[in-house]
Amino acid sequence: MLGAMLKQLVSREGVSRHIREAYRKAKKEFGGRGPLLPDMVESMKKTIASLPRVFICIDALDEATLKHRRELLESLREIVRTSSNARVFLTGRPHISGEIVRCFSGTVQITLSPTHRDIKSYLEMKLNSDTDPNAMDDELRADIMRIIPERISKM
Repeated sequence: MLGAMLKQLVSREGVSRHIREAYRKAKKEFGGRGPLLPDMVESMKKTIASLPRVFICIDALDEATLKHRRELLESLREIVRTSSNARVFLTGRPHISGEIVRCFSGTVQITLSPTHRDIKSYLEMKLNSDTDPNAMDDELRADIMRIIPERISKM
């Protein structure tokens, strides 16, 4: 993920010398691997330092595996610690908020919860766009519209 972010950062100005050197160095290593995580973090910090302001936005962080999520959060913490011009915006389900708070002091959290009406509207939209309308009868549709909003509201 850091590689993709770095690519976005440098795509406007071209690849800087320190990034080319990191890739060149990695290619000489056994198997011609890409840069390791510490190399990527250093490249991110150097690239961010040359820009006036950088916003790093990551959606659905909870979908990353625990190992990758921890590595990413620790890397982002290191980048933000040394880059006063960098801001991080993360989205994810509530169960990962503790991980984020441990990595970033002074976080601002915004909790979004769908209303009963939001859930029903979403279900209506999905059911109306069903590609096989014969797969469901009126009774099943009514059960879906009753049970799912009820169960989600209790979460």
